[in-house]
Amino acid sequence: MHPFRKAVESRDLDAVAALLADDVVFTSPVTFKPYQGKAITAAILRGVLRVFEDFTYIREIANPDGRDHAFVFTATVAGKQLQGCDFLHFDDDGKIDEFTVMVRPLSAAQALGEAMGAQFEQIAREAAEQ
Repeated sequence: MHPFRKAVESRDLDAVAALLADDVVFTSPVTFKPYQGKAITAAILRGVLRVFEDFTYIREIANPDGRDHAFVFTATVAGKQLQGCDFLHFDDDGKIDEFTVMVRPLSAAQALGEAMGAQFEQIAREAAEQ
């Protein structure tokens, strides 16, 4: 099992943050503009784990050189079941420098956007404290 998957599934948020590059770019499934930086990305991931219910990775896909991974997951948000995928790219130091999330269906993506919007103030505070 990949260390990222292990950290997320065990809810070890310090281990997740340790895997992020300082200049990581996080692309959300529900916002247009990517977020840049370790502090905001770590705070977003903490927020996601607060709003996801029944989160489970169901598949892990990697390219042969280990630099690109896709982690397929299922979860529930506000009663809406969703399917999603975390697409990660790892830099030369083995840190995540690109983190893109996609989810479906649209109704679940909308529920995720609303739930994360309600988390935004706390996410911003947590990022500022880093």
